[in-house]
Amino acid sequence: MSEKNDIQMQPVPTGTPADKEEKVGNVEIEEQVHHEHVEEISPELEALLQTDPLQGLTDDEVARRLETFGRNELIEKKRHPLLKFLSYFTGAIAYLIEIAVICSAIVGDWADFGIILALLFINATIGFVEEAKAESALDALKQTLALKTRCWRNGHLVELDTAELVPGDVIVLRLGDIIPADGRLLGIGATGETTEGDLMVDQSALTGESLPLAKNKGATVYSSSIVKQGQQMAVVTKTGGDTFIGRAAGLMAVATEEGHFQKIINRIGNFLILITVVLVLIIMIYLLVKNRGTKNGDFKHVLEQVLVLTIAAIPVGLPTVMSVTMAMGAKELALRKVIVKRLTAVEEMASVSVLCSDKTGTLTLNELTFDEPYLTNNYTSNDILLYSYLAAEPGANDPIEFAVRTAAEEQLDILKDRTYKHDVPGYKVTSFLPFNPSTKMTQATVMKLDTQESFKVAKGAPQVIIRLVGGDDDAVRAVNSLAKRGLRALGVARTKSGSLEDYELVGMISLIDPPRPDSAETIRRCNDMGVDVKMITGDQQIIAKEVAHRLGMGRVILDAGHLVDPDKSDEEITEHCIRADGFAQVIPEHKYRVVELLQNRGILVGMTGDGVNDAPALKKANVGIAVHGCTDAARSAADIVLLAPGLSTIVDGLMTSRAIFQRMRSYALYRITSTVHFLMFFFCITMALQWRMKPILLILICILNDAATLVISVDNAKISAHPDKWRIGQLIFLSIVLGALLTALSFAHFFVARDVIHVNEEQLEAIMYLHISSAPHFVIFSTRLSGHFWENFPSPIFFIAVMGTQVFAMLICVYGVIVGKAIGWIWGISVIGISLVYFVFLDFVKVFIFKHWNFEFTAHAWPTKVRKEKLAARKVRAIQQQRVWSSINYVRQIGAKIKVLEMLKG
Repeated sequence: MSEKNDIQMQPVPTGTPADKEEKVGNVEIEEQVHHEHVEEISPELEALLQTDPLQGLTDDEVARRLETFGRNELIEKKRHPLLKFLSYFTGAIAYLIEIAVICSAIVGDWADFGIILALLFINATIGFVEEAKAESALDALKQTLALKTRCWRNGHLVELDTAELVPGDVIVLRLGDIIPADGRLLGIGATGETTEGDLMVDQSALTGESLPLAKNKGATVYSSSIVKQGQQMAVVTKTGGDTFIGRAAGLMAVATEEGHFQKIINRIGNFLILITVVLVLIIMIYLLVKNRGTKNGDFKHVLEQVLVLTIAAIPVGLPTVMSVTMAMGAKELALRKVIVKRLTAVEEMASVSVLCSDKTGTLTLNELTFDEPYLTNNYTSNDILLYSYLAAEPGANDPIEFAVRTAAEEQLDILKDRTYKHDVPGYKVTSFLPFNPSTKMTQATVMKLDTQESFKVAKGAPQVIIRLVGGDDDAVRAVNSLAKRGLRALGVARTKSGSLEDYELVGMISLIDPPRPDSAETIRRCNDMGVDVKMITGDQQIIAKEVAHRLGMGRVILDAGHLVDPDKSDEEITEHCIRADGFAQVIPEHKYRVVELLQNRGILVGMTGDGVNDAPALKKANVGIAVHGCTDAARSAADIVLLAPGLSTIVDGLMTSRAIFQRMRSYALYRITSTVHFLMFFFCITMALQWRMKPILLILICILNDAATLVISVDNAKISAHPDKWRIGQLIFLSIVLGALLTALSFAHFFVARDVIHVNEEQLEAIMYLHISSAPHFVIFSTRLSGHFWENFPSPIFFIAVMGTQVFAMLICVYGVIVGKAIGWIWGISVIGISLVYFVFLDFVKVFIFKHWNFEFTAHAWPTKVRKEKLAARKVRAIQQQRVWSSINYVRQIGAKIKVLEMLKG
């Protein structure tokens, strides 16, 4: 049920709605309406809620309703660990490696069979072990639910398991209780008596509202929220998966889809599978036809030849290199108290361009603190704190009273180093009237010990205190100003000297849930790195705008209605999501929708949060980040968990992930290039001359080069200033160009050695082995960067590993070990030297392609339907954005001119 609570005017825990605007003096105190999510109750369900509060349901009614609505618990379908482990053997690259394993077994190459199989299991084990550390999100949600509750059944008040509750049950809610199901307050106590005060409920973990809410008769209370003050009975309206928290769990079950990184790997794998299978099949058919009727045309003989070629071409080390690189990154982040639960999130974080952040508890501290007060009558900030403290109830379990006491104890010297905690040196409270819902204030009679003079202090709702002092228009304006900024106001007054009845205003305390100390700097650094931070909160819009202002964010904070506007298309709503700085008054479904809409536009989204209400969006986001002190639900739904307070480690995560991305893209470009070169050369040489290399040499190239590139995980990386993108079209096009140029160099080596120098067949094979081992391998020094290779030199370990494998390859060729016949030092040094010089040439080609490449070129070069539609949509959006920014600039210019005119007038 919707409530209208004056959240700014009611500083004390009453929450009594202001039925109309208060007028004190000539200026009215403006009412700030509290907006709350409205729960819909169907007529059929409403009929089941008319239970006698002191009788409750009968056992027969409970049984029927249990059959209809089910138990009050969250049901989860668990996946068997073995099936989860086997899932790591699926995907394009995994299938390609599995084909290589089968090929090795067919041709009897058992050494290679063992190595490739081991790599396959290592890759699966790394992923399984890293991700198996995470708890189930639904298990965590269950931990937030109450286990026992007091309920009326068959005319008796009994204690039972919360799982047994059904709609229509009447439950008792008291201080400290975790509410076991969604319910509607009845406004009566446990034995049927009418309750005067409201029920104060903390639902910040569910809705993101920073303050406990005052709930009275007819209001809805949500499962898993906590009772902070008061006692009332409620009738259960929804249970299990139909509750507010249950719907959040349902959204998390929906948000299980293939990750971005897995999609990229599968696309790379599909390309490699395609070219490998097509070219190898053509070679196989050609050899069978060409050598038909001869020993070389025997099917098994031809199969052995092409299978060895297939094994050598397949990038068996690709998944392992990727997994090791990400695992090293996760280990590096763990040292900074950033725990990575899903390994691929390390890579995906590099591509995040929008970071959606919860406000309460994430950007803010989730605790009320003393802000700049409004003061009058020559009183100081210390005076208002002292008088507030004297009128504070010491044992009250209330966040506002706690905030006042904390601020006073931290700032007032007389309250430091006290012998007795509740004493105020120099003052004695002789009489105290605690808060009363009808008067809306607390009062204390105080004696100043040095003069023995007594005076009274009153603290309460602003309109009450202003009326107590006889009206003050300036104070009313101050309260309205604070309210418009989302600050909670609290009035303080004291009696004048010599009187115990004539009050004068001290001022207005302002309270707010403040930003974390590092939030503003984190947002600024994220913006500098090309990541747009958006605030998404369940709190009120005015509060969200004030916090956004203090954080240096834009103040275009829209209410949740913009996300479900029936008159707007998804495309229009998505534009709102992109342009807005945040959304307020949202529920979990709204947060989930923001993430989903942005993802549908092709944007990679990060999400930070700490509450149950954030869990669905954390699960849906490409990278979900649970902050320090989060709920179990948020922790389990997230991919990354921050163990240190604040958000500054997010920037560390961004920088580390971008370094890892550069290493992985470097290896992917190198590996695709070497595969394209390998297949292109052997396809042409086989078709044209039927020349082939010994299987042992092909396998040696594959194993040595992949083993060396494992150390890319510790290579130096140039961190991008903007979110990274894979750009698969660019990657494959560049790989084909570089592969073709390497193939040209390979033919040059082949024909010069055979037809110009006239080496024998064994030496030719050794020369070609050394060339095919070194030339593509040195390309990795170029693929490390999008710029020239000298802009960022490789780490010593990486350089030594790569050069070491090629020195080894040169030595076995120079001395004729394994290769058959020695080629001598001249040939060895010449081939290595040419490979090094050629990689420099390829580096310039790479830079040229990176510089001139764009999506429009891809769409025109390979015009698929999807690319045409994407290109057209980009052009339309570019025109729209230009119009929008033109309008914004025009408004800014007018605003600047108005300011200049005002200054001139002044």
